[in-house]
Parts: sequence; C-alpha cells; structure tokens
Amino acid sequence: MKLLITTLLLISNLALFAQSNQFSGEYTRSLSEEGKHIIEYKLTLNQDGTFLFHSYTKIQGGIPPEVNKYGKGKWSAKDNMVTFSSDKNEDFDTKYTLDFNNSIARFVTKNPRDKSDKIVKTKLQFLESEIFWMKRIDIFKV
Repeated sequence: MKLLITTLLLISNLALFAQSNQFSGEYTRSLSEEGKHIIEYKLTLNQDGTFLFHSYTKIQGGIPPEVNKYGKGKWSAKDNMVTFSSDKNEDFDTKYTLDFNNSIARFVTKNPRDKSDKIVKTKLQFLESEIFWMKRIDIFKV
C-alpha cells in the first residue's frame, strides 16, 4: 500500500513539473519608433519557480533619457494562468524595485487540436498588475 501511494505521489509531482516546463523560458517584447523611442521588456521564468524582469526605456527628450527597471520574485501556474509574487524582504533592493504582487498573466498558445495553418505566437498576456503599465501587455516567448 505504501508503495502504491508513493508511486502515485511521484507521478503527480512529475506531471506538475512537466507543466511548469511549458511556461518556463524567456519572454520579450520590443516597442520602438525608429530613431526616437525604444521600450523593451524581458521576462525570464525559471523552472525553479522564480522569475526576473527587466524593462528598458529610451525616450528621445525624456528626463532621464534612459530608464532601467527590474523586478524579481516567484511565479506559479494553474491551468493557463500564471501568478506572480514578490517578497518584500527577499526580492526588493536598490536594483529590484518593481512590485509584481497581485500580477496575473494568461499563457496563450496554439491549441494542439487546431490543425489549421494559423500562426499563434506563444505569449504571456498580463491581465492584472499593480504596475499600471503592465496591464494588457503581451510578452512573447523566445
């Protein structure tokens, strides 16, 4: 009986780990107007459940002209939703200042049953965030 329970627990843990592999990886988005403005986002979801985020903004005539913002913390996935959290004691310092608490993104990919030629880029679409400029941002998987 113990062997059966241990086997079932091992299989369920492997299934959960395999699901997180689907989400983990690098996501980027670049918005620019040639010669004037550049906005770049880079999000890395690690397999261990941690993430790193970098936002780079270069605005012609902006004060300051270039801005780098960073965030880090933990992420978890359930169904197609990815939830982000940041611990005030561990994830914030002078470099990492973005607060991803209460941030939720939807994982969007082409349905495996869809056999059409339609191209759907794998992405995270942020639905909720206390960072006002993150709402409705799509970040595409590399």
